[in-house]
Amino acid sequence: MCDLRVSFAGIAFANPIVVASGTYGFGREYQEYLDLNELGGICVKGLTLHPRAGNLAPRIAETPMGMLNSVGLQNPGVDAFIRDELPWLRQFNTKVIANLSGNTVEEYGILAQKLSDAGVDLLEVNISCPNVKEGGIAFGTTVEGARAVTEMVRRNSTVPIMVKLSPNVTDIAAIARAAEDAGADALSLINTLLGMRIDIHTRRPILRNNMGGLSGPAVLPVALRMVYQVASAVNLPILGMGGVATGADAVEMMLAGADLVALGTACFVDPLAPLTAKQGLTDYLARHNITQVTELTGKVALHA
Repeated sequence: MCDLRVSFAGIAFANPIVVASGTYGFGREYQEYLDLNELGGICVKGLTLHPRAGNLAPRIAETPMGMLNSVGLQNPGVDAFIRDELPWLRQFNTKVIANLSGNTVEEYGILAQKLSDAGVDLLEVNISCPNVKEGGIAFGTTVEGARAVTEMVRRNSTVPIMVKLSPNVTDIAAIARAAEDAGADALSLINTLLGMRIDIHTRRPILRNNMGGLSGPAVLPVALRMVYQVASAVNLPILGMGGVATGADAVEMMLAGADLVALGTACFVDPLAPLTAKQGLTDYLARHNITQVTELTGKVALHA
């Protein structure tokens, strides 16, 4: 028997397969397809202090190996989540990871307190949002921004915090170290890469917001490289994501340094993708006589 259990930031996950924020709603949409108890954790849709309608359509565009999205954090707001969604999620034996996004450092603190008081298992701090007070610069693209947000969330949370890193930076390891120094218990990466598609007939971008986040199989090699770099730079557990669709992809991600693995865009193609990936991971462990899934993490053997 293969032991799929993972201890992550002090939290006991039954298995390392998680679904990524923004791709799974609050879980309700998928319950008719699979038993949510089979998932290690659910990263819920990104939450903001107040309800958001999101960006104008079109806000989804296909790409040759994935998709672009510019949904704009559409969500009912943190209070509605705590009141209407969290009690429903708690009926399942899976960890609830709340993704939070603020326009200001202060908003991150308020969100952290509300969600940790409500009893979620883990906070995923999305630092890829514009900083309204600082001219629209994304918090996650500077060491100072990442540190400020992490410190604020750390002060206001009673549960472990996981900082979600943006790939749209020159040195992701430097951002990771800043989050670690500021009190993060874990890291998740990568968020989407910034991309664009253009309608050649209208000569306008397909997305109403002009640019959006690229996800899907095309980004897997970038995600693997960044997970490896971050795992080599910090001493924090990592939730790896970005293009993961199969059990083999999950194995790669863990070998690169991830402790948990999230599937996102793959769930749009096949709602059963997380379970298929979980089975593929289990089969790999059995074939290679590996008894504990944690033996994979960080075990990539680099060429000399």
